[in-house]
Amino acid sequence: IKNQMEECGAVIFRDFDLMKEQAGFQAMYGALGMKVCLDPLHSVSARPTVDGQKNSPVYEAVNKESRKNFFIGMHNEFVGTRAPRAAAFVCFKAAEEGGEFLIADGRAMFRDLNPDLVERLYDRSIRYSVMELPFFGWIDGLPEPVQGPVQGAVKGLVSAAINAKVDFSVDLRWDEGGYDNTKMLQARAPSQPAIVRHPVTGEPTWFCNVHSHSSKLRKDREGKYGAERFEDGASQINKSDMFFGDDGDISDADLEHMDEVTMKNVRFVKMTEGDVVLLDNYKCMHGRNVFDGTRKHGVAWFEGWEGEDSQRSAARPLEEQVGQLA
Repeated sequence: IKNQMEECGAVIFRDFDLMKEQAGFQAMYGALGMKVCLDPLHSVSARPTVDGQKNSPVYEAVNKESRKNFFIGMHNEFVGTRAPRAAAFVCFKAAEEGGEFLIADGRAMFRDLNPDLVERLYDRSIRYSVMELPFFGWIDGLPEPVQGPVQGAVKGLVSAAINAKVDFSVDLRWDEGGYDNTKMLQARAPSQPAIVRHPVTGEPTWFCNVHSHSSKLRKDREGKYGAERFEDGASQINKSDMFFGDDGDISDADLEHMDEVTMKNVRFVKMTEGDVVLLDNYKCMHGRNVFDGTRKHGVAWFEGWEGEDSQRSAARPLEEQVGQLA
């Protein structure tokens, strides 16, 4: 099964009674020798667990009713430097309509993208805006001579607070946003590659969350699914965007091309109770379709699995193995 996951990117389990409950789901991935790790968002406690227990290894997928018309774009799971090797997504209750789990092969993405765009992304890298803090409109009401010093002080305090909470460096910059162009602080993560080599096979694979993080692509989807419902404080903060690694803007044409290639490679997986999708987080992107009704899906993250080192050795080129023995 794990070899199939490495070859294909994902394995789908259907018609199992065992995984209809959390205990059976945990027994399933335990039998496969999967090594559980913390949720990538653990440091900010942003994702609840299915059973409500703080140390539970099974986390809630995005099931909230307030997010049902939010199409979750294709992405690999990572936050800063924290990226699980694999994941298992389970259905405990399917939505009455929609809510399909989405998967896409990152290797196919790499092959299908315009080579010129791939080269530019490789040369310039990418950078995500991971947070927006739209709470500083009051600064505009201050006397102009003190606005600059106040902005500097606020930026320093907020930067210290955020960097003490997350396990990666965050760069803050002033911007304006919302319908009234309110002054806000935008947090950007460090630059990183859009394409990586797979840690076992060495294959080049797309490892870029533009489909989920681009504000333009999300805005375009509102025409089909309705406006994003950023109703609570956390949702207002957790707005993202993507740029080149040198902070340059990515053109609409490039974003639309990446969207087109992504959707060309997406597969919709309709899951029912007890179904599980086991996927390699470096080869397989995932997402979620909009839905109606009540949906309860969960996810467990893995830092690796028993037998991974043997797979890595078998996948290395023969000349590399011979050179290491010499």
